[in-house]
Amino acid sequence: MNYNEAKTAFTSLFSHEMNDEEMRAFLLSMKLDANTPVEVLAAAACVMRSHAIALPIVEELRPRLLDVVGTGGDKIGSFNISSTVALLCSAAGAYVAKHGSRSVTSKSGSADMFESLGVRLDLDIKQSASLLEETGFCFMFAQNHHPAMKFIMPVRKSISEKTIFNVLGPLTNPAGVQKTMLGVFDKSFVPKIAEALRINESKSALVVSSREHMDEVSISNITYAARLDESGIKEFEIDPQAFGIPHAPLEAIIGGEAKENAQILHNIFNNQAQPAQRDIVLINAACSLMVEGMARDIQDGLEIARETLLSLKAKKKLDEVIKVSAKL
Repeated sequence: MNYNEAKTAFTSLFSHEMNDEEMRAFLLSMKLDANTPVEVLAAAACVMRSHAIALPIVEELRPRLLDVVGTGGDKIGSFNISSTVALLCSAAGAYVAKHGSRSVTSKSGSADMFESLGVRLDLDIKQSASLLEETGFCFMFAQNHHPAMKFIMPVRKSISEKTIFNVLGPLTNPAGVQKTMLGVFDKSFVPKIAEALRINESKSALVVSSREHMDEVSISNITYAARLDESGIKEFEIDPQAFGIPHAPLEAIIGGEAKENAQILHNIFNNQAQPAQRDIVLINAACSLMVEGMARDIQDGLEIARETLLSLKAKKKLDEVIKVSAKL
């Protein structure tokens, strides 16, 4: 199936032109494995995003937007690293339109933790846009932006094996972000997802997957990465020790329920966290700030991220987001 054929098929799916039996057969044919064509990934993401309800922000802001997101599915059980990183990047000066949902494969999804922190999840789409414009951060609850999924999701949930929908969420940000820090659960998808982002006209991205299958940059091992920028796509490896970050066991970054993960975030933002919890946030924030363009490289990003934590800017940003979301 080429790009145009896939686009036609997924348009039929998202336009609700298939009955449940046809949807199930189609999704079963869209298994996610090493043979999944990148053109199909790109076409599916393009169609899903075209059927989303867009975040209504001022157009001049859109090219500045950054998302920090993971596919989930790594079964590591870490705390909400990408959500913590997203707030930290906003505190450093980025405009972050974070796209996510409640937990599917973990104890706490991004929505669960933000709710536990006190960030309102019941904002309508215009209120979310206002929050972003005023504070430089918003959380876009996926179910509010992807109405077509309400009839696809029950069929998808009836299928036990992974399908293409296991990686589509991070590729379908409804704010139309052009800058993405994206983690995936298997390194075979790193170059494919980078290429799918390029096909769909992303300007800057870093796709990562660690040797232990984390959908983050790891501090326990090597992380495989693909960098997309104006020069094309370059694959490389990230070793945290090369940036002065010591290795730590996976157990050091394990999280729990939403309340526990929210407390870990508070500890990090108050400079009271365990070193490994702080370090994994710092290196992922460094990579995200490089993608945003605020940092020249990962080392420069680390310096910006450290200063943002030490100065308590991240704590103040969280307080601001909670306060503004409450009054909207």
